[in-house]
Amino acid sequence: MAAMSNETAVWPAVRLAQAIRDKDLSSRELLELYLERIERLNGPVNAVVTLDADRARAAADEADAATARGDVLGPLHGLPITIKDAIEVAGVRSTGGAVELTDHVPTSDAVAVAKLKDAGAVVFGKTNVPRWSGDLQTYNEIFGTTNNPWETTRGPGGSSGGAATAVTCGFTSFEVGTDIGGSVRIPSHFCGTFGLKPSFGVIPQRGYLDQVGGGTTDADINVFGPIARSAADLDLLLDVLAGPPPEQAVAWRLELPEPKGTSLADYRIGVWFEDPRCTIDSEYLSILRTTVDALSAAGAKIEEAHPAVSFTEQVDLFNLMITAAIAPSMGPEMGAAVGGSHYDWLQHERARVGFRNAWADWFTTYDALLCPVTPTPPFPHDQSEEFFTRTMTINGEERSYLDNVCWTGLIGIVGLPSAVPPLPKTAAGLPVGVQVVTPYLHDRDAVRLAGLVADVTGGYVTPPGF
Repeated sequence: MAAMSNETAVWPAVRLAQAIRDKDLSSRELLELYLERIERLNGPVNAVVTLDADRARAAADEADAATARGDVLGPLHGLPITIKDAIEVAGVRSTGGAVELTDHVPTSDAVAVAKLKDAGAVVFGKTNVPRWSGDLQTYNEIFGTTNNPWETTRGPGGSSGGAATAVTCGFTSFEVGTDIGGSVRIPSHFCGTFGLKPSFGVIPQRGYLDQVGGGTTDADINVFGPIARSAADLDLLLDVLAGPPPEQAVAWRLELPEPKGTSLADYRIGVWFEDPRCTIDSEYLSILRTTVDALSAAGAKIEEAHPAVSFTEQVDLFNLMITAAIAPSMGPEMGAAVGGSHYDWLQHERARVGFRNAWADWFTTYDALLCPVTPTPPFPHDQSEEFFTRTMTINGEERSYLDNVCWTGLIGIVGLPSAVPPLPKTAAGLPVGVQVVTPYLHDRDAVRLAGLVADVTGGYVTPPGF
C-alpha cells in the first residue's frame, strides 16, 4: 500500500503503533519492510547482527489477527523491534559481544524484554555491541565493527551503538539499550536519536549480559533505557518499561510524577557546559551555546548555574565505583585485583550520598540542567588494543580517551535521569546532542524537556541514503 514506503520505516514508534491500531499498516508489512531494509542497507553500517525472522513473522501474523478480531491491544501492539545484543531474548542468540557466548541462546527473556512483548512488541533481531558492553565504540570478534550512518569512518558510540544505528537508519520501530557509563546517551548523541537514561532502579535490568553467567543480578550505576526517534516515543516506552522486577511487583508500585510543565517557559534551567577537568570541542560548545540562545528566545528561563559539587571529585568517584561495578566482566583474577573491597565500596557510597544530597538541594531551585554528552562529536574509529592508553585530540590538545565518559559519568554516578535530544549538526554534518538532567525520579520532566528542546532544534533527521 502507499503508506508502506521507506519513509514509513522512520516514523516515530507512536505513529507506527497508531497506524497499526487504525489498520492503516499491518505488523507483518512493517516487519517485512524492516527486513528488506536491513538486507539492502545494513551492510555498510553493520548494526543488526542476528535475525529471528521466521518466529517474528508468526508473531506479527498473530498480532494482525488480533487487530482484525478487534481485541484489546497493548500500547506497542505489532511493532517489530530489535534489541541490544547485551540483553537476553528467549530463543534468540544473545552474546553480549563476547566470544564466550557466541552460541548462547537464552531460555527466558530479560524482564524489560518481557515487558515489551507483553505490551505487544515483536522482537525480530539483535544489534551489535562491544565486548561485554565495555567500550565507547561498537565492535567485537564475533560480528565486527558497527559504523556511524552519518560518516562510516567514525563510530556510532558505545555500547548501544548498534541499537542507535538501527533506530537512526529505520531498521526498527525503537530500541532498548543499557547505560552504565553513557551507553544509551553517547550513541544517541553520536547518531542523532533520542535516548533516555532513566533514574537508577526505575527499569529492571535483569537479563543484562556483562559476563558469563550474567543477567541474574543488578549492576551498580547501570540502567536500561529506550532509544527512539521522538521524545513521545521515550514517554511511551517509559510507561511500558518502568516498574519493579517481578519478585517486588507483588507489593511495590512505581508512579513517576507527571511533568511539571508543558512549555519551555514553565522550566528554570541551569547550564553547565565548561569545566577545566573536561573541556569540550569548540564547535560542539558553539552549538550548545546557540541552542541555549534559541531556547531562551522560545521562553525558557536559563542561567549559568549548577550544583555546588566538585566536577573532578564527582567524576573521580564515578571512575572508582564503575570499576567495581564492571569488575566481574574482567574475570576472577583481574576483577578481584581492580574491584576493591566491600569496605572501599561502602566508603564510596557514603561519598555518593553527599553528592546526591547536593544535587537534590540544587533541584529545589532549578528544574533541570543542560550539560554535554561527550567532549566531542562522533570520532574516527580507534581499535587500539590498549583501551586505557588511547587518546583523542580536542581543540588541538591530546586528551585521554576516558574523558569521553566524564560528563555522562558525572550524571550516572548519582543515578539521575538524563534524556538526550538531537541538536543541529556540525559543519561536517555530524550529529550531536545534549543531556537534559532532572531530579531523581522526575524522568518525565527530562523527556518532556527533551521534546521541547527538539521542537526548537529540529529533532530526528534520517541520514542520507536511508
